[in-house]
Amino acid sequence: MLRVDCLRSIYPELERSLVITIMGAVATELQSLGHRANFFYLQHAMGLASSTGLGLALCKPEQRVVVLDGDGSLLMNLGSLSTMARYRPRNLVHVVFDNESLLSVGGFPTATGTGTDLEGIARAAGVPRVATVRDLENFKAAVRGAEQANELSTIIAKVEATGPSAYVTGLTLLENRFQFQRHIQSLRKA
Repeated sequence: MLRVDCLRSIYPELERSLVITIMGAVATELQSLGHRANFFYLQHAMGLASSTGLGLALCKPEQRVVVLDGDGSLLMNLGSLSTMARYRPRNLVHVVFDNESLLSVGGFPTATGTGTDLEGIARAAGVPRVATVRDLENFKAAVRGAEQANELSTIIAKVEATGPSAYVTGLTLLENRFQFQRHIQSLRKA
């Protein structure tokens, strides 16, 4: 299963959510499908997408928050799973693309390639809804189910270790930050 196909399959639903991505391939592939003001590409902060998403979900409980994370990023901040489980925001969907590789920084293998089980860790941390998926249909169903369940969910999507040919995006990081902030402010007025 390819990450970009997963992103494409849920892209229409992401329009109704605040979306936080990790650096590299996830951000580049999501942006290649079409940038939206509700997308925040968390570049240069590996490991912090889950924490950023948690903070946003707690501050904006009426708004669905989707975190698009990676195995290497989550492994750098496993404590975020126990913190998410502690607060259990019902509006947070945490998608972890597990390619068993630090693809965006050279392709070095991660611990998931040698047996570390992110689903098991999330369950043990107390995340109430956790699943591992290995094909596109189950991925779409898991994301849809997480949104309908209205409870903290972590979905581990086992994907191939392939990514874009280049990690260049057409949006500057500073402009993305301001655009995302303006989008959140517009939600208050609506």
